[in-house]
Amino acid sequence: MLSLIIVFCIFSSKAQIYNLDLQKSIELAKIKSYTMLGLTEDLKIAEYNLKSATSKFKTHISLNFVAPEYSNVLQRYQDSAGVSYFPLRQLNYSGNVLITQPLPTNGNIYIRTGLDNTDDYKDLSRTSYLSTRIGFTQPLDALYGYNSIKSSLKKAELAYEQSKKSLKRAELNLVYQVSSSFYGLLSVQKEAELARMNLDRQKDAREIAKSKYDAGLIKEVDALQMEVDLAEAQNNYDLSLVNQKSSLNSFKELIGINFTDSVSLSSEFNYDIIAVDPKKAVRYALENRLEIREQEIQIEQNKLNLKQQKANGMIQANVNAYYEKAGVSAQSVNTSMTSSINNTYSNYMDRPANYGVGLVVSVPLLDFGENKALVRAAEARVKQNQLQKEEVQRAIEREVRNLVNDLNSSLKRLQLLEKNVSVAERSFEITRQRFADGDIDSQSLALERNRLNNAYTTHLRAFINYQLFLADLMRKTFYDFKKNELVK
Repeated sequence: MLSLIIVFCIFSSKAQIYNLDLQKSIELAKIKSYTMLGLTEDLKIAEYNLKSATSKFKTHISLNFVAPEYSNVLQRYQDSAGVSYFPLRQLNYSGNVLITQPLPTNGNIYIRTGLDNTDDYKDLSRTSYLSTRIGFTQPLDALYGYNSIKSSLKKAELAYEQSKKSLKRAELNLVYQVSSSFYGLLSVQKEAELARMNLDRQKDAREIAKSKYDAGLIKEVDALQMEVDLAEAQNNYDLSLVNQKSSLNSFKELIGINFTDSVSLSSEFNYDIIAVDPKKAVRYALENRLEIREQEIQIEQNKLNLKQQKANGMIQANVNAYYEKAGVSAQSVNTSMTSSINNTYSNYMDRPANYGVGLVVSVPLLDFGENKALVRAAEARVKQNQLQKEEVQRAIEREVRNLVNDLNSSLKRLQLLEKNVSVAERSFEITRQRFADGDIDSQSLALERNRLNNAYTTHLRAFINYQLFLADLMRKTFYDFKKNELVK
């Protein structure tokens, strides 16, 4: 049995192998990354809060009962003759059902019915009480002032919308982060390949220099310089492998996979020439950026708070009405429960109904400007939010215009550096052949080799920058300019 458990643990902990391109990496991160998992839970919280606010408009039913409650206490009684104490032994059991239907006007209609029975063992009596009440309450100020039930629903809807938009923004941020990490890892892998190519070229150059030195065609210092260059190339290659492992671990952490998992990245260094109109990019950004909608949501929430604050200074009134049937009976404690209930029910049917209606009014007369000051503060807060919205819009327009300029500039630079790589490759081959023929020394070869490495490196960085600018533009406009479609 133990061996089976060990085998199971070994297979269950076996590292997985991932063959990833950029899109697969992004989809994996959306499922596994801790950032998205946490934000998904935030969305669930907002969804449940919205459901709770919606449920406030639905019928509520509650059952309350005492089954039973026994008390044996020394009771205190005080009148004009003085204070006296007497023992009290009672058994009480009761039950009632309350049905409440909230109204959109912030009032409610309710029905409450129940039976209460008390056995008094001091005078050996039993008292039963049966009642049914239909009632109605309506705050009149909710009709012209602040409706709390509707406002609670509106706030919950705004919070849910804000949570959804925050999740979408985080998703686009994650796309950019994964893109950055993906291309960063590709970059260090490519740099490791370049370092390896440089090491191989340096080994070839060292062998050529050794042969030429043995034949007496070059000086010893040139041969020694090749040894130094080879050692430096080997060191650079070793460092590139260390950087590759570090970047790979960071990438695994970001997309949410285990550090023991194996990852193989596949990507061609091809690109599409994307022409971006700055006006179009700004328009999509202003229509879709979440920061603007968040400011609008904040304005709506503060307007609700302003309305509530104004209502606090208004005349408040409440209408209450009820209709009730009730019955009571008193008998010996030895009477059966069935008889007690029957007697109570007979009295319930014979007794005239109770009813009542009332209007309660509260008029604020003097608060020395307390509520007025709070209303002015709430109005200033709304105005502040409106100014912040305008500021955010201007900042977004500036940001997107600058980003489009950077994108177009990076595209031109990338196209130029592609030509530089081709020229550098041809130039290095010519130089290497000239060194083999003895026309130039090792320093000239090293200079040309460094020029080729710089051409590779700058072209790689330009390619990555161009891709990241496109990803950044997508998350800041909610528009995919590669596919010419909105991000949903």
